[in-house]
Amino acid sequence: MQSVWTSYSRRDFLKAGLEVTVGIGCASLCPSEALAESAGDDLIRRIERTVIFGGRKTGATWFHPRVCMAPEADGNLALMTLQTIGGPDFYGPVHWTVSKDMGATWSRPEPIPGLGRRALGDGWKEGVCDVVPEYHPQTRTVLAVGCNVYYRDGALAQPQRSRWPIYAVRSADGKWSPPRKLEWDDPRGKFIYSCGCSQRVTLPDGDVLIPLNFKPKDDRPHYAVNSALCSFDGRTLAIRKVGNDLSHPVRSGLLEPSMVCFRDRYYMTIRAEDNRGYVTVSDDGLQWRPQRPWTWDDGAPLVTSTTQQHWLPHSERLFLVYTRKDAVNVNVFRWRAPLFMAEVDRRTLRLIRASERIVLPLLGDGVRDAKHVAWMGNFHTVAAGPDESWVTVGEARPHDGWVVGDTLLARIHWHQW
Repeated sequence: MQSVWTSYSRRDFLKAGLEVTVGIGCASLCPSEALAESAGDDLIRRIERTVIFGGRKTGATWFHPRVCMAPEADGNLALMTLQTIGGPDFYGPVHWTVSKDMGATWSRPEPIPGLGRRALGDGWKEGVCDVVPEYHPQTRTVLAVGCNVYYRDGALAQPQRSRWPIYAVRSADGKWSPPRKLEWDDPRGKFIYSCGCSQRVTLPDGDVLIPLNFKPKDDRPHYAVNSALCSFDGRTLAIRKVGNDLSHPVRSGLLEPSMVCFRDRYYMTIRAEDNRGYVTVSDDGLQWRPQRPWTWDDGAPLVTSTTQQHWLPHSERLFLVYTRKDAVNVNVFRWRAPLFMAEVDRRTLRLIRASERIVLPLLGDGVRDAKHVAWMGNFHTVAAGPDESWVTVGEARPHDGWVVGDTLLARIHWHQW
């Protein structure tokens, strides 16, 4: 299936009402232009924004689009998992699609066997969501990890039953394994443990470090996070060791952690529900220092709202992709547009304000007509090659019926140093 290959032009951005100040002293420019002038030694050559699947026209929205690059004899294969959405956290079966031309065209999405919905009786169904695929070079497989989720009578079930990570493996010949549960025989995971939407780290020996969030009882109010060292032989994923716990007793606690290893140091970014995101570091990927809130390099807090962040590593520097409160989105749900990125000062664990860029812009009016602005909170990042990284996201447009959102790709083109 041919992709809908549409570049957003500067005229599109201006029509969308983006000729506004973003608080960095460049009032006469649109945000993308203002931010582009802020650093003289910028690694970013340009950001190209395109549409993979045009759900605004076809009425078929793909959500949770996440890509990994799988090397093949004739070049990299881009494999993406994605699924439909029909309401708040109400997901259809998990699908997969591939591109053999660096994202210019994509195959027609096909269901991954076993990652659909399963009837449980009495109106209950069990599904799978929050899937993240990553290539495992030691076994030449793609390991796709998500979590189970429960629906009842056509909506997300409340309260949920016990939940855990679910994984499936795509072999080198393109076949998917049956889904399996990642077992954690520990009281901390007795009720819910999950690694949905999380970036993980594959080690040189083939072991995998996976961040977890969990709570042992349904009536415990706060989630905690840690990380697990897992073995993986191309078929079975098994927890070998678990690190220390981090907690934050505010509302739901700590959620959806993502990990990266950069220059032999491990970093974790964590979603929370107190208008902050959190960051921590580790020397081994298991023992983590106490988390601290994300701030700018001048000490001002990064104001965000119960939304995940993800890492975007470059060989020279480390970046974070996130959402935040801004003048253009004050009335947008959880400020989930636009998507931003900024460089991380690894010495201070702060974001460098002058490096901030808009990855995917807010389209619409986030002040006067925010209900028609597409949300972009469930995104993913991947290094597509030595001079290009991608950010993918599916637009969520609940006030337009959920099923009229585009699947977006931002290509970050790097300068070669």
